[in-house]
Amino acid sequence: MLLAAGKYSMDHFMGKVAQMHVKLRGWEVAQTDPLRVGMELSYPPFEMTDPQGRPTGVSVRLAEALGRYLGRTVVVENIAFDGLIPALKTGKIDCIISSMTATPQRAKSIAFSEPYLKTGLSLLVGVKSSVQAEPDLNVKGRVVAVKKGTTGHQYAATSLQQARVLVLDKESAAVMEVVQGKADAFLYDSLSVYQNHKRHPDQTRAILRPFREETWAVGVRQNDAGLRGQINAFLRAFREQGGFEKLGDEFLPEEKAAFAEQGIPFYF
Repeated sequence: MLLAAGKYSMDHFMGKVAQMHVKLRGWEVAQTDPLRVGMELSYPPFEMTDPQGRPTGVSVRLAEALGRYLGRTVVVENIAFDGLIPALKTGKIDCIISSMTATPQRAKSIAFSEPYLKTGLSLLVGVKSSVQAEPDLNVKGRVVAVKKGTTGHQYAATSLQQARVLVLDKESAAVMEVVQGKADAFLYDSLSVYQNHKRHPDQTRAILRPFREETWAVGVRQNDAGLRGQINAFLRAFREQGGFEKLGDEFLPEEKAAFAEQGIPFYF
């Protein structure tokens, strides 16, 4: 059918197309709507800012690749870790990509994508500490530092009931408790334990092999099955195309080599 000039110009037609909704397996979203991704930008090299204050890191690159896959611009919302799930549930953000472990407790309130990374809880201990493994911590008189809202916090609260647990808002504060000899150990993921030991080699030891394996996943609202399905498809394609391998080579080359040397499986 021919369109009358002046009434249906190509610009007009494309403008209408831009306002259409993309419908994929029951999921509708305006093409112009940005994808709002929540993360706490204080966990390098996964979530951080560059010298100009712009978001960067593994999770930011992953979010940007997801946005390209979906055809949506990405807006990164910097939110404290323990505020991410409330922000998702209230609609402030569309998904969480923030090194978040998919736990049964969290799955009661939000849904998770397929896992995209394997990690686990490890120990940063004082250089003079007698602690050699996690069972050594569940003893009266032991002091364990954790970051609020993390799986280390959850684990200590339920499994280390004999120890005194220090709950701190910042990773750096928990590390300093160990460095200064005020805590016997800091429970966190193996990458962070490795990096913090490198910063304080004379005051700490790193027990890197995880005593509890975990997986990270993208968090979405429980009623957002369409977005969850698309994220799963993206993650599979991204992995098949070598995307995760490239991110590891770019942001974590030293860590990859160190883990390989100790025979510890790497994240991706």
